[in-house]
Amino acid sequence: QVQLVESGGGLVQPGGSLRLSCVASGSFVSLASMGWYRQAPGKQRELVAVITEAGDTNYEDHVKGRFTISRDNAKNTVYLQMHDLQPVDTAVYACNAVIVDYSNYERYDYWGQGTQVTVSS
Repeated sequence: QVQLVESGGGLVQPGGSLRLSCVASGSFVSLASMGWYRQAPGKQRELVAVITEAGDTNYEDHVKGRFTISRDNAKNTVYLQMHDLQPVDTAVYACNAVIVDYSNYERYDYWGQGTQVTVSS
């Protein structure tokens, strides 16, 4: 089991910055990947950014260049540094962690409760 707790959300003006943090705890050896998803009202959840244990990253096209995902494996923590935030970024941002069972390559996904990011003037 993995428990994920996010923090860092809030209200910012367009062009502002926020840094989200997610701390993982529980019974696991390593997390194959950690990432951030977001969901706005009336929209489907979408991947924002993901980072593997090795440090490989992937970003949604609209946040690439503005957001940076990073990971501290020793602290079991993933961060999302967000710059130049825009109203379209308003959403609940949820942390995701994946454990892979390498005996059969089954994936196990875990989710945090989410943290609200609101971009408005």
